[in-house]
Amino acid sequence: MATPRLTLREITERLGGEVVGEADAPLSGIASLDDAGPGQLTFLASPKFRSRLAGTRAAAVIVGPKDRDATTLPRIVAANPYAYYARAVALFHPAKPVVAGIHPSAVVDSSARVAPSACVGPFAVIEAGAAVGERATIGAGCYVGEGAVIGDDTFLHPRVTVYHACVVGARGILHSGAVIGADGFGMAPENGAWVKIPQVGRAVLGDDVEVGANTTIDRGALGDTVVEEGVKLDNQIQIAHNCRVGAHTVIAGCAGIAGSTTIGRHCLIGGGVGIIGHLTICDGVTVSGMTLVTKSITAPGTYTSGGPFMPHAEWLRNAAHLRHLDRIAHDARAASRQGKADGTDDD
Repeated sequence: MATPRLTLREITERLGGEVVGEADAPLSGIASLDDAGPGQLTFLASPKFRSRLAGTRAAAVIVGPKDRDATTLPRIVAANPYAYYARAVALFHPAKPVVAGIHPSAVVDSSARVAPSACVGPFAVIEAGAAVGERATIGAGCYVGEGAVIGDDTFLHPRVTVYHACVVGARGILHSGAVIGADGFGMAPENGAWVKIPQVGRAVLGDDVEVGANTTIDRGALGDTVVEEGVKLDNQIQIAHNCRVGAHTVIAGCAGIAGSTTIGRHCLIGGGVGIIGHLTICDGVTVSGMTLVTKSITAPGTYTSGGPFMPHAEWLRNAAHLRHLDRIAHDARAASRQGKADGTDDD
């Protein structure tokens, strides 16, 4: 599909914002400040990159109100330049229209309900009683289990698996390798062995959820695992059984959320974060990358536990001190008690 050529006037007519300078020169696309060339649109999303604005070869730029006069280039002034850039990219690279129909190699049970406007790709499997909504796309090699529901305008990239009875809302995006509704890790110990606990709940995703490649959302043991509307999940995330992720929360790659944990709305969970089971994270929490969360968080804010890197020799010295930390603390307490007994303490 050819990239459309758009003017600043046409862009603002669709997205809003104010044009300053030449409004009718055609633009061929959008790129970063450093990479944009003649005829392209760029954006300034942060003041720390303002020094690069003078050297850009772009024909026009998206800026915030504070940077309205930071350049003489034709520009769009928008309240949130980064979000505006995201929407502008979509104008230059519109989604391919859904080509309705079922590929001859797909296997669709006779009791499944596939909307006439949906697309089912080659070698996809749709089991009995499943439902695929209007304009949904089921990519090549996908599996939609018995009784599962795929909402309107949802896009399953190739090789997505949605297990039986699970629900994916409208306008979702599931990337390749995502697994929705695998069994949760439930085992009961008995006589030195493990008895599998049947996982009979579902995994339920709300509208406008995006799930990254090779991310797994387990089904509930009895109730449901729920991912609320607008949640965005990166690649290779594990969400265990009976978790609930609140609306519009974002979780970065390789995070692991143990079972029966509730994460609030509008949270930001960094890459590599681990959250142990049966905790509650309130709304509006940011957890820095590589943090281990071992207790519930009841107040909004930013929480961090991961240590920054350092030269290896320095780390070895610090680790040696850390090994003796308990003894040092014990000696300090003993010295304090002795000082109080002798009347020589600082107090």
